[in-house]
Formats: sequence, C-alpha cells, structure tokens
Amino acid sequence: MMRTLGALVGAAEKAERLCAELEARLSCVRAAAERRERKPRVYFEEWDAPMISGIGWVSELIAAAGGLDIFAERAGNKSATERIAQPEEVIAAAPDIIIGSWCGKKFVPAKLASRPGFARIPAVQSGFLREIKSTLILQPGPAALTDGLDALARIIEEWTAANGSL
Repeated sequence: MMRTLGALVGAAEKAERLCAELEARLSCVRAAAERRERKPRVYFEEWDAPMISGIGWVSELIAAAGGLDIFAERAGNKSATERIAQPEEVIAAAPDIIIGSWCGKKFVPAKLASRPGFARIPAVQSGFLREIKSTLILQPGPAALTDGLDALARIIEEWTAANGSL
C-alpha cells in the first residue's frame, strides 16, 4: 500500500526506501527471534468484553518477534466477532505472555488476572501481563511495523531473559 500511495503522489522512490527500511527492520527482528530456543505462547487481547484476540497483522508481528500466537488460526478473520475468545479457551491454551491492547482504554492487568480460572494461566502466575497501546499496533501501517513490533520484541525478550532461554 505504501508503494502504491508513493506512486500515486509522485514519491515512488521515497516510498520504496521506506518499504526497504521497514523490511530490513522486520528481517533483523525475525533473525534475532530465530536464535531463541523457546518461543513463548502469547495471547493478544484487543478488547476485554467480549474478549477479542488479535487481528492478522498482529499475529504476524508476534511470530516475527519470536512468539506463538495462541489464536493464530483466528487472526485472519477481519471481523472482531470472528475473533471472540472464550475464557476456557485462553485458560486451556496456557499462554506464557498476555498482551492487552484495549482500543481506547487502558489495559488493567489486575482486572484480567481476576477473571475466573485465569489464576491457572502461566502468564498470570508469573505476572507476564503487558500492555501495548492500541495506537502503536492495532492500526495497519508504519507504527505497527516500528513501535508495535519493537514493543512485542521487548516483551518477548524480557520473558526469554526471565525464563533462562536464549
């Protein structure tokens, strides 16, 4: 899309440079993630009531940063109603990391942790409940590929360091 927009406004070379820079950043993050021995299971929550899992590009960024999206099979569904998760599914998936990005409101880890049965989830037990602001990751475009990807990579690196894995 950036290449198309660049061509439409007469800035094709500039758009190509930006795309090349973003692709290079993504490749660097992927290469670092591939060196890790263990990939954490990640639950990305876009909304809390109902619980809505991450959209396609978020799932792709989780994978690029070295995580395993527990609802990757749903991520391709553009409609939020097709990505609704039931509490039992999250509990059964046992994510190592939970990331909240509640569009337009602050993620409240204590609220999530207090959900019935969630005390059994490894992420809740270890306290790996993190927030990424929705403006950084839930809008397709450069911010998701820069700030959003960087935030995911930092969270996964933090988890890796805490769990003694490379």
